[in-house]
Amino acid sequence: MGAAAGGRCDPRNRARLAALRALALVVLVVVALAAFLWFRHDASSSSRAVVARVLDGDTIVLTSGEHVRLVQIDTPEKGSECYGEAASALTRRLLLPGAHVRIEPDPSLDRVDHYGRELAYVWKDGEDVNLTLVREGAAGVWFFDGKRGRYANALLQAAERARADHRGLWGACPLARFDPLASLASGPG
Repeated sequence: MGAAAGGRCDPRNRARLAALRALALVVLVVVALAAFLWFRHDASSSSRAVVARVLDGDTIVLTSGEHVRLVQIDTPEKGSECYGEAASALTRRLLLPGAHVRIEPDPSLDRVDHYGRELAYVWKDGEDVNLTLVREGAAGVWFFDGKRGRYANALLQAAERARADHRGLWGACPLARFDPLASLASGPG
């Protein structure tokens, strides 16, 4: 009589089936745990904050007292470089005191600069402020030490478009030079 006729499985087949079910359960648990940890890490990599003030075009202070340097971009220095005041004014308009923002460090870049400022992308109402400053011609792209972050391609495309359209500093500063591997130079103010 076969297994089907008697309604019973061979004990060896039952053992194999139980082992396969146990293995499938272990794999499922491992995958679920890995997904949970990945999502948890991704969610914890950014944080909510409130803007206290804008120091210049690419540096803000949070109500916690923490200074944040907008990563992968560089704006002209206010008071000494062409378009520095205008870049700072645009950042002040985008990030008013009391604005709720999301601070997103880039896992492939340094988290803090040599001045102790956190290096991050700043998001307000779903808008990447770093990218907006580049798109408006208030900032250039700067890949410090040649390191390209997660939004490098979008930043480069925005910079090329702003330059082609002579937007912001690219129209106002005839000595401005574009070099993503160096600090922005826009000429004297």
